[in-house]
Amino acid sequence: MKRRNFLQGVAASAALSVFNSAQAEAVIASADARADNEDFWRSIRAQYDLPDDIIQLENGNWGVMSRPVMKEYFAQTQKVNTLSSYYSRRQFLPEFFTIVKQTAALLGAGDNEIAFTRGATEALMNLISNYRGLKTGDAVMYADTDYDSAQAAFDKWQQRGMKRIVINLPEQATDEEYVAFYRTALEQNPQVKLLLLTHMSHRHGLVIPVKEVVAEARKLGVDCIVDAAHSWGQLDFTVEDLGADFIAFNLHKWMGAPLGAGIMYIRNGRLNDIAQAAGDGSEDTSRIYTRVHSGTLNMASWLTVPAALEFHSKMGGGKGSALKATRLAYLRRYWWQQLADIKGVELIAADNDHAMGAISSLRLKGQTSAEANKAIAARLLKEFNIFSVHRTGLAGGACVRITPSVFNTTTELDQLASALKTMAL
Repeated sequence: MKRRNFLQGVAASAALSVFNSAQAEAVIASADARADNEDFWRSIRAQYDLPDDIIQLENGNWGVMSRPVMKEYFAQTQKVNTLSSYYSRRQFLPEFFTIVKQTAALLGAGDNEIAFTRGATEALMNLISNYRGLKTGDAVMYADTDYDSAQAAFDKWQQRGMKRIVINLPEQATDEEYVAFYRTALEQNPQVKLLLLTHMSHRHGLVIPVKEVVAEARKLGVDCIVDAAHSWGQLDFTVEDLGADFIAFNLHKWMGAPLGAGIMYIRNGRLNDIAQAAGDGSEDTSRIYTRVHSGTLNMASWLTVPAALEFHSKMGGGKGSALKATRLAYLRRYWWQQLADIKGVELIAADNDHAMGAISSLRLKGQTSAEANKAIAARLLKEFNIFSVHRTGLAGGACVRITPSVFNTTTELDQLASALKTMAL
């Protein structure tokens, strides 16, 4: 097949796979798009391939691609695989930088403020390890709620002569109390110059008021690196709503892109505070891409991002259009309310109307060990066909994480609530 004919075929395939096809558009348009309209969300669920034998309530690991996005990914994989190095060396970058601009615009960032990575973890590792603002005798700080790999990267600063300070956040508090907690911790440890913040904790869904904490830290001469791996795609915000200079995002969790897509954000004017990535041989270091070096990457994953952003938009995702975020918060609140008065169930992290996503966690009364919570998750699966996961690391003890997504139904959450009531007896 000639290259021109092949590309025309790929374009035709992609045209069939985008979410605004006539059939899908008719389904969406026929429903009243509200967070509590199950007819609308069943039309969204119909766009996913899901297992028949389990209720998938562990969507925090990574996000299932919708069927249109998956088809686009297959088409992009075929294109990249067929054209091989000809495409990667001659055609990829112009196409890719158009995607960067589109993604940056959705985040409210500049083109040279974001770089694609293989995930938020890679973005965090580069930001933390290559931060240039520390000297011997300074200290770094993180909380028990923060991501394990990010904690480990902060721990390595001890080998360079820095002190490590760990704080334990209250599992339930007001925004004002969280801001005051961080302010006090920093004032009591004036040697701290770098603070790790997690916008939405992967352990229990706690959302902290990042912008306010960043502002307090800045007054004290402290830089913040923000882990927004779980919040982008769940909450309705842009980078300015976080206020931080260094942020890590995921595209393959709640934005619905294929695995292998994340974003590193560095605010304009702060690029020199992150060292050039090891392995990057660029002489011109004025571009953000010199701060991450991934080697050979999955181009098809990144090329599929526009399809994921389109699907996200059709569900009401994006700044100023918070339907998707409202639905995810609705699902969390839906099952919480059924268990709020059950004495044998401890619900973790506050029910915060303005800062809530899908992620939440629970404990059965008195069961705080990792082994006990592994057993709870195992019983949910074995007896009730509900898939969840246990989490550790919180000062208050281990827990079981429950994470519905846009394709989950209230009927499934009724089954979860019924199962937990049974287990709490």
